[in-house]
Amino acid sequence: MAKPHAVIVPSPAQGHTNPMLKVAKLLYQKGFYITFVVNEYVGRRYLQARGPNALDGLPDFKFAAVPDGVDFGDALPDPILHCDQLMKDVPLPFFRRFVHELASSTDVPPITCIVCDGTMKFPLKVAEELGVPSAVFWTPSACGMLCYAYFHKLVEKGILPLKDESCLTNGYLDTVIDFIPAMKGIRLRDFPNFVRTTNLEDVMFKFAVSKFDKAYKASALFLNTMDALEREALDAFSAMFPPVYTIGPLQLLEEKQIPKSSELENIGLTMWTEDLDCLAWLDKKEPNSVIYVNFGSVARMTSKELFEFGWGLANSKQDFLWAIRPDLVLGESAVFPPEEEVERLVRELMVGENGKRMKAKAKEWKKVAEDAVIAPVGSSCMDFDNLVNKVLLSKFPNN
Repeated sequence: MAKPHAVIVPSPAQGHTNPMLKVAKLLYQKGFYITFVVNEYVGRRYLQARGPNALDGLPDFKFAAVPDGVDFGDALPDPILHCDQLMKDVPLPFFRRFVHELASSTDVPPITCIVCDGTMKFPLKVAEELGVPSAVFWTPSACGMLCYAYFHKLVEKGILPLKDESCLTNGYLDTVIDFIPAMKGIRLRDFPNFVRTTNLEDVMFKFAVSKFDKAYKASALFLNTMDALEREALDAFSAMFPPVYTIGPLQLLEEKQIPKSSELENIGLTMWTEDLDCLAWLDKKEPNSVIYVNFGSVARMTSKELFEFGWGLANSKQDFLWAIRPDLVLGESAVFPPEEEVERLVRELMVGENGKRMKAKAKEWKKVAEDAVIAPVGSSCMDFDNLVNKVLLSKFPNN
């Protein structure tokens, strides 16, 4: 009997690829044949970081490094240029050719569905051409996505663009936005940073707005969150889009549904060689005593900002573990808080009253998260099953 075949397309950034790989593993565990598509640059980075066998996969879990027309060679990719090319669908002909060749191959099962990151629209066009269902995976929270969905309203109401850069410091960002459902009291400064622009033609602002042009064309959307955490925002979000499913926290869902002895255990993707020496140091520290700092795979800072932030951490007298990429310092970047502000915030987080309340709340939500992934009645467990059975397998002959 032929297996269902899911083509998985993550955005080429570490924070997008990691959760999408978990989705792929969960689908594999459900019996899917997996084709996990990365661009050629990301494929090279994985091989450099994890060795020549990093993309070997398994007999029914294959990786494919496909050109996307946005290759930067071995140079560090420009995220702004890359987002501009994604908006223009530059990768479309390359991906279309690959998928149609895959669909005509007798070596793999027929393609059943396409699952792609929310930053991309070209996979949805190819899914439509093939006549298979598509699902869009949003990595931000439901609240974050609701903010993106209302960017255009901020423009219509004259709140954006900012009149000039003084709006960043004169209190304008404290303007309360009162027309977004489920987001009572939200201020402009609470929105994703792309709103902090004086130019509506700014590439990243346009990219953020464009995300929702394609969402309506997907068969379903799903998010790495849970019902109990964002119920009101999810209700508002669901009223605007196709069926919306919550399947988070993915880390816990993966732990519950995939045995530790699974052949999937050795499949992982990272663009940087991992340094595990820090774990011995970390093991010697008391629980809840170390602050973890990580700016992701895209953010950059100047040498001055790195210096100020580092001294702010050091002056807090709190143990910290800071993951610093080799390419973290490069040219200009966003404005980071000064040394004294970093020190104050870290102290408040680790030993202050607000920090204690946050930790207590985090423990409460941890229990809620664990309940969400318990089979068969956890909300995220049921939503994942519904996503698979009602959407991804909707055109599969044996469904």
